[in-house]
Amino acid sequence: MTTHTFVLIAALMIPAADAASTGKPLVLASQGSFFVGGESKSNGAAGPAAGNITVNQMYVSYQTPVNAGSHVPVVMVHGCCLSSKTWETTPDGRMGWNEYFVRKGRPVYLAEQVSRGRSGFDATKLNAVKAGTLPPNQLPNIIFATHEIAWTVFRFGPSYGKTFPDGQFPIESVDELYKQMIPDLNGLLPTPNPTWTNMAALAVKLKGAILMGHSESGFFPEEAAMIDPSGIKAIISIEQPCTTTLSPEKIAILAKIPILVMFGDHLADVQGGPANWNTSFGSCQTFVQQVNDAHGDAQMMHLPEMGIKGNSHMLMQDKNNLALADLILGWVDKHAEGKKAAK
Repeated sequence: MTTHTFVLIAALMIPAADAASTGKPLVLASQGSFFVGGESKSNGAAGPAAGNITVNQMYVSYQTPVNAGSHVPVVMVHGCCLSSKTWETTPDGRMGWNEYFVRKGRPVYLAEQVSRGRSGFDATKLNAVKAGTLPPNQLPNIIFATHEIAWTVFRFGPSYGKTFPDGQFPIESVDELYKQMIPDLNGLLPTPNPTWTNMAALAVKLKGAILMGHSESGFFPEEAAMIDPSGIKAIISIEQPCTTTLSPEKIAILAKIPILVMFGDHLADVQGGPANWNTSFGSCQTFVQQVNDAHGDAQMMHLPEMGIKGNSHMLMQDKNNLALADLILGWVDKHAEGKKAAK
């Protein structure tokens, strides 16, 4: 990892409006990237082509500000059919959460789910089907989201091409979001999902971290904690279904970790498609109550109930994304880094 100090000139890195809002250059102590996890296995080939390969490793990039102090690193993990680009510059060119959190003194680690982006996956099954050693029905399903499905699942409007009047997503730049959507190779993953294990291992490597997941990965921080909670200082779960059938032993593990769950608006205003957000919201309300009943510290932050209207599923890219980031940072200050967390 590099540890040199340097200055990134804000005017070169971000649009003028965001540069004006921050008022100063982005100063970093270090930035870099590395991999977490991964295992070696045979490539399945015969003869001279036979050998070993590494699969299921998780790519992580990071930025550390010079003023990090005692702040706990934040690990951000993206959702289905996306990559860690989710957290970077918004589709309409505004500052993303990764940079904003760094500007607020937090070390930020962006992880690519195993089977996505720059992370590894096991392709031996694909080659075996091609070679005829496995039948075609063993090919995994590769998921990708269409523009039409994304429009409604991400709650830009009640149906494709129609928007909610109070919608916060910068819909004029939706084509830039579509460019972020990539095929999902999760059908090649073993059980348990190695991303869960790698997230837990990353938290240990960082000597403590806050794990943040969104959508498909929204409950991944909880899954990671149930594998190894030792490095996880807090959990932030954004817009996902929650598991409500956990054993008392697993709930007891999660009750020792501060948990924030956040949902946006119009949860019941979109019908059909692969997601039912009202059902997901209900499951998370139940989960939050289960954790609190076990003397835990879990909070549901439902934005419309707080008077914040119109947020989509992609709230880290919505027009008020930095105001939402401040809500999360305020929670972190109190629950993950404050007196309550120390207690």
